[in-house]
Amino acid sequence: MTYRLGVLILALIVAAYWAQVVKMTRRARRRSGRAANFLPPETLGWALRLVWVPIVVIWIGHPFVTVFARPHWRLIDPLLARGWIACASAVIAAVCLYLSRGCWKAMGKSWRMGIDPSERTALVFSGPYAYVRHPIYALSQAMMLATVVAIPSPLMIAAGLVHVALLQWEARREEAYLARVHGQEYAGYCTKVRRFVPAVGWVISRGPSRRGGPQ
Repeated sequence: MTYRLGVLILALIVAAYWAQVVKMTRRARRRSGRAANFLPPETLGWALRLVWVPIVVIWIGHPFVTVFARPHWRLIDPLLARGWIACASAVIAAVCLYLSRGCWKAMGKSWRMGIDPSERTALVFSGPYAYVRHPIYALSQAMMLATVVAIPSPLMIAAGLVHVALLQWEARREEAYLARVHGQEYAGYCTKVRRFVPAVGWVISRGPSRRGGPQ
């Protein structure tokens, strides 16, 4: 019972995360006529979405199936279902969602989900972006890993591996794009701030404070 409750809370958090993403894309579309590159204009971005969208559907749906499916339909071994693990994973996911909201707020109108080569947005170097270059991607990976730990089925593990791999790739693609567009300003930022995990010394000291970046 504790396991199913923990997974249910986790499922609701993951669903709330992606509902917020959809809400932000709709808001961006009303404001600017662009849906924050939810469907990127570049060919590679489109191709990645064809892989990514099913992964997100699995990520949202699998926890609900785990909670509500009949026992013989479930996709994980009952021996792997541990209540304290599911509850801890739900707590981690909740923290990731809370911190992601702060990152989205810091990005403001510069928030995008993909690359549009014809668009030039302001960089963001303040807030969480003073400590890591891609805090949203880092938190998304952490939330996915928490889901995989709670629901270690072959399907969820495969979805998690693909999601993390795509985020790692997308972060590097965005960095290459921003370096081309913003030149030395962004290159200098990359030499000081790590991609996903903040440097201990940089966290203790004050990071960059001016605005200006991607996810």
